[in-house]
Amino acid sequence: MVFRACFCKRFAMKTVAIIPAGGSGRRAGASIAKQYLLLHGVPLLARTLRVFQNAEAISAIVLVVPTPDVESVRERIVEKYSLTKVAAVVAGGGERQDSVASGLRAVPPDCDIVMVHDAVRPFVTGEMIDRVAAAAACCGAASLGVPAKDTIKETTDDGIVTRTFPRSRLWQTQTPQAFACDLLRRAHASAKEDHYYGTDDASLVERIGAKVQMIAGSGENMKITTPEDMKMAESLLCAGRGERIRRPSGLGYDSHRFAKDRKLVLGGVDIPFDRGLAGHSDADALLHAVCDALLGMAGEGDIGRHFPDHDPAYKNISSLILLERVGKMVESRGVSIENIDATLVLEKPRLAPYAQAMAANIARVLKIPETAVNIKAKTNEGMGFTGRGEGVAVWAVASGAERIADGE
Repeated sequence: MVFRACFCKRFAMKTVAIIPAGGSGRRAGASIAKQYLLLHGVPLLARTLRVFQNAEAISAIVLVVPTPDVESVRERIVEKYSLTKVAAVVAGGGERQDSVASGLRAVPPDCDIVMVHDAVRPFVTGEMIDRVAAAAACCGAASLGVPAKDTIKETTDDGIVTRTFPRSRLWQTQTPQAFACDLLRRAHASAKEDHYYGTDDASLVERIGAKVQMIAGSGENMKITTPEDMKMAESLLCAGRGERIRRPSGLGYDSHRFAKDRKLVLGGVDIPFDRGLAGHSDADALLHAVCDALLGMAGEGDIGRHFPDHDPAYKNISSLILLERVGKMVESRGVSIENIDATLVLEKPRLAPYAQAMAANIARVLKIPETAVNIKAKTNEGMGFTGRGEGVAVWAVASGAERIADGE
């Protein structure tokens, strides 16, 4: 009865969620930070934030990311996925505890409850969030977790068992964890003063003498840390929808001659040079190769089938427009784009200074993270038509994910 009363009281309280997302991705075996890894075409961070966006208990969200990512996350995560509850995106620190402390400084003074949740636990549910918030309103501090199923042993550094713990009283801690705002501020201030780093925020609160209520969570509320975790997450997501996943890929190639009195456009970027490329459209060989790779991935033929070079509608058209149309074709086939990798081969001009802008254009048009696009430029050491400076050749590979209902 007390819990129910607190649950009703909680709805009148202002609860702010801090989402620390400063991971590097090293243990996940990825070239990008794990919070940006795509799970069925959607970044893990966006999946997690959407749950808090839709949770009735949450008034606002403070997102903490690495300093270089603050602006790009606002555009590519918060704005793209319409996460209107994200009130602030702030730079984190060297350790998770530092990042949470940075998030706390952005929490408004009228906040009653602060909830902290790992950015890479995308299977949290609104019901879990509600229960932890209600418990914190009653007790001052609460943490989601699951009772330990296996026997836990303590050992020496060389693996000799020194103690076996009674399993009936052990919990594996998860997030979210929720606290009275003033309590969490005091706990972090004390830890900072003593140069103490805990394993989670609940341990900081315990350290200053406060009690933390454990709330039963779920084994599905997994933290994605390793490549094996990503595979389990994909299976879990598919199983929940009665789906399997297929990973199609496509290969694209294009080449164009150099021509005078033409602009050189590659990846939608105007590149200063004394010649451009000959062609019916703007002759953007990079985007044409990417289009062919995407069409191949989706089983939709090639670029010539959809945009023939004898059709006046495509005379001098920007290939960014063609890429946008190809992206919609891929989407209509139920295929999400996970990665694009392209290599341009030409002797001159040097393209390295423009590669990032090319990747940004492709990502923007296809509405995918910029980190999912990789552009490289090579010379051909003076060999062949590219080596003689006659033109450019481009190879592109696209990979994606297609969800297939069981039984198909």
